[in-house]
Amino acid sequence: MLGDVAIAVNPKDKRYKDLKNKTLLLPILNRELKVIYDPMVDMKFGTGALKVTPAHDPADFGLGQKYNLEQINMMNEDATINSIGGDYEGMDRLEAREAIIADLKERGLFVKSEAHRYAVGHCYRCHTMVEPRLSPQWFVKMKPLAEPAIAAVNDGRIKFYPQRWTKVYLDWMNNIRPWCISRQIW
Repeated sequence: MLGDVAIAVNPKDKRYKDLKNKTLLLPILNRELKVIYDPMVDMKFGTGALKVTPAHDPADFGLGQKYNLEQINMMNEDATINSIGGDYEGMDRLEAREAIIADLKERGLFVKSEAHRYAVGHCYRCHTMVEPRLSPQWFVKMKPLAEPAIAAVNDGRIKFYPQRWTKVYLDWMNNIRPWCISRQIW
């Protein structure tokens, strides 16, 4: 919650149609949250409203890019909360989660908790839980490297067997994205 900047709902979800062009308040930090409408939000999961934390979740990062949302990095490298976290600064992220739940309950804002299974990344070396967070990354521009490779296929210098792989290759090369070369291995 400490890095939340928006609430996303499905544009077909009638429950949230009155929130168009409004902001909501994140009570633990008094931060305004933008309401965005995106079809990727599953109306049937939970409340059908998704909190968006672009600096700490890969799917939310994509929404942040799409809707030009602020990226608030609220965690230090050692998984403690930084100064963005207000009263939770210095707490380990697991300790902060418990404190936030307690604060929400104390304010009468906690409705209920439901268990559900989800995938959590773990470090392949020490097997600890990985907390996604923004950090500096290095990229190689792939477009200039892809152009001569595309030309070699288009002018017939390179052929694919079977032929159907030509389309797959060209689709991939024509839509290539910058390649992250940072050593961020889970």
